[in-house]
This record gives sequence, structure tokens and C-alpha cells, in this order.
Amino acid sequence: MPDGHGRTARPEPDCPVEVALAAIAGRWTTLVLRELMHGPASYGQLRERLARISPKVLAERLRALEERELVVRERLVGFPVRTSYRLTPTGEALRPLLLELYRTGSALAER
Repeated sequence: MPDGHGRTARPEPDCPVEVALAAIAGRWTTLVLRELMHGPASYGQLRERLARISPKVLAERLRALEERELVVRERLVGFPVRTSYRLTPTGEALRPLLLELYRTGSALAER
């Protein structure tokens, strides 16, 4: 348990910082989130925008983001069946975190 200052003696899995970092963990995860921050996208659109990601990894990342309730998958009416992915409100709430990580990373890279 954290003390009155939010300090713990060791990393705790339910620590809010650990939870947030785990939510965006995994290679390509932040880039998938970035693309979905521009609006809903189909699997094919995500593959086009992230041309170097393998189909297997993209499917795994989308599945993990769904399990974390950061992304929702919607089946679109019509033929052929199409699927669209969009951020949930919780996924949208990651925007400031990702922007700050980008800013911080840029500043660290300049050193």
C-alpha cells in the first residue's frame, strides 16, 4: 500500500502508474493507438497506415487493446463483412499520456 505521499516499498501491480504503463505496453501498441486517435479504422486501413506491422502482430495488439477495454471492435453491416475499430472513452483518455511520453522522449533524445 502506498504511504501518505503515494510511495510504496516495491512495485505493486495495482499501482496506477504500473496499470497505465501495462495498458500501452507492447511493440506497436502506441502506434495502433495513435492511428485510432484519428478516428475509427478498419483492419485494412490500419495495415495500410502501419505498413511494417505484420498481420499477426496487428491482430494480437487489437485483441489485447480490446481485452484492456481501450478499443472496441464493431462489425459493419453489408457484404463483405467489415470490421471497424475505435477507441473507447478509456482509450481516448490515454491521449494526454501518449502526448507527454512523446514530448518527454523527444527531450531525452536531444540530450
